[in-house]
Amino acid sequence: MSSTNGTATRNVRVEVEEVGDGRVGIAVLTIDDPAKLNAMGRSFWVEMREALATLEADGRTRAVIITGAGEKAFSAGGDIASFAELTDVAAKREFQQDCMRTFAAVEETPLPVIAAVNGYAMGGGCELALACDVVVAADNATFGMPESAVGLVPGFGVLRAPLVIGRHWTKLMMFSGERVDAETALRIGLAQKVVPAAALMDTAREIAARIAGMAPLALATGKNLVNRGVDRGEFDHSTAALTTLHATADAAEGIAAFVGKRAPKFEGR
Repeated sequence: MSSTNGTATRNVRVEVEEVGDGRVGIAVLTIDDPAKLNAMGRSFWVEMREALATLEADGRTRAVIITGAGEKAFSAGGDIASFAELTDVAAKREFQQDCMRTFAAVEETPLPVIAAVNGYAMGGGCELALACDVVVAADNATFGMPESAVGLVPGFGVLRAPLVIGRHWTKLMMFSGERVDAETALRIGLAQKVVPAAALMDTAREIAARIAGMAPLALATGKNLVNRGVDRGEFDHSTAALTTLHATADAAEGIAAFVGKRAPKFEGR
């Protein structure tokens, strides 16, 4: 397997690698901001959609791996400090819609998508893993949806996690910020494989290479049929709810507390 090309943007790095006889390839999309634990900056959402659209159209890519740069994190989630820049309701709504469009792009791409989770997958990072088709976790991976600590909820996670891990695990993670280690993730269905951290990318590439050898139209059809029960109408409801939450005093306090590295004082308003 060899790298044939690579491109870099501000938040997502794209590398396409040949497999087999070189007629087809797999792509590795790396969330590339290790200094911030691969937090999803404002450009991430568009970059991920554009990368997937390019790979879908190239006629060669047969599978996609999404991972995080460095060894500490898949992604620590959305860049919370940037939430303070969302100064009016319209901006908050557009941000939520942008996130939902990206999660939908991952779910709906005809290309099979593997999440190779290295380290922390928190908030939006956990939600991104939920949007992928297969999750391979390093044995040091940790999953969490801690948005309630800043006065929010995981807009996509509350829709998809119940289908993957059940309603009660979703509520525990959402209500209390419960963190889930790799073995627990495997047990509850959040991950399909757990491997030593040093073997993570080799394992993900081996699965992707096997997928690349299958009939792409059959896989795209199968993915579509498996996902046909997914209700896109939920996105509008979640976007509206999250926009309302973003406009609350509690959310403003949670974000300010996060930036100020102090405990928030929520008042329920």
